[in-house]
Amino acid sequence: MNTLFDKIWDTHVVTSVKGGPDQLYIDRHYCHEVTSPQAFNELRARNLKVFRPERTTCSPDHNIPTLNQDKPIADPVSRNQVETLATNASEFGLAHYGLGNEKNGIIHVIGPEYGLTQPGMTIVCGDSHTSTHGAFGAVAFGIGTSEVAMVLASQCILQPKPKTMRINIEGKLSPGVTAKDIALFIISRMTTGGATGYFVEYAGEAIRSLSMEERMTVCNLSIEMGARGGLIAPDETTFGYIKDKEFAPKGKDWDKALAYWKTLYSDKDAIFDKEVTFNAAEISPRITYGTNPGMGIAIDERIPLEESIEDSGKISFRRALSYMDFSAGELLMGKKIDYVFLGSCTNGRIEDFRAFANLV
Repeated sequence: MNTLFDKIWDTHVVTSVKGGPDQLYIDRHYCHEVTSPQAFNELRARNLKVFRPERTTCSPDHNIPTLNQDKPIADPVSRNQVETLATNASEFGLAHYGLGNEKNGIIHVIGPEYGLTQPGMTIVCGDSHTSTHGAFGAVAFGIGTSEVAMVLASQCILQPKPKTMRINIEGKLSPGVTAKDIALFIISRMTTGGATGYFVEYAGEAIRSLSMEERMTVCNLSIEMGARGGLIAPDETTFGYIKDKEFAPKGKDWDKALAYWKTLYSDKDAIFDKEVTFNAAEISPRITYGTNPGMGIAIDERIPLEESIEDSGKISFRRALSYMDFSAGELLMGKKIDYVFLGSCTNGRIEDFRAFANLV
């Protein structure tokens, strides 16, 4: 009996090093301007081509301005990185959605929006929040620059197989509780290092009730508790989201893909290295009072007192409160908000903007 993670990982193993990592085949490689320049230089130094260029999609997203995208980027470092990606993509024959292209955007947003991300895939990007794509029932994780070069050159990567964890959220969510509240609740219970070394599958009634955008948010934030990545078994919600997207399978190919995708779930008797269950009714709308997602509380809770913080965390606790200009024991509900930031890969989809627009 296998977990969903095992099913995907094991079918992508090319070879295994005894006592070492697996050589894992990668279905989809996303590439942005920050972690790729040195990787392309390595290919040039070794006189290598990109092995399977159709498997790599490039889009600058870290250094592009929100406004005045028709003008040259003012910051010289940002401009150089964006221009370098365009040059590298052109030289090596890669799909590139640069500024001015209608498909340009945050790589972890446009991949799902255009149907490039699909169930059962292995997906990597030189970016920590690649776990976003796990919402589709894919094994997706971030990699370093040297590994970007490895994928470009061979379409494979050397990786030790992570342990598996399942986090069940059972029951129905209360009104006003969002996907980000779920993630912050889990992190507060697991701590920011509680899933280190694991690949997490999210399951349970509350998870199945989420939209694809909400599932992406939950999986995106997996790394904030130390996980290698997170994933959710695909279902009718997943299939409906993908269908008719530009790069989704069509016709008979869709029927074939769908038949395979419906096999992607953890077997009933699958054994995980660790399993945790939470009650959805315990989750309230949440906020963070500090500088990491582990410093989270329900909106009607008070900031913890210092004596309740473990000794190892007291210094960061004091620094966080000083930075935020808060006090231990303070109630934050009703406090005026100065700024609301939207636009990251955690909450930068059009559905997120519509939801916030309905509040104002």
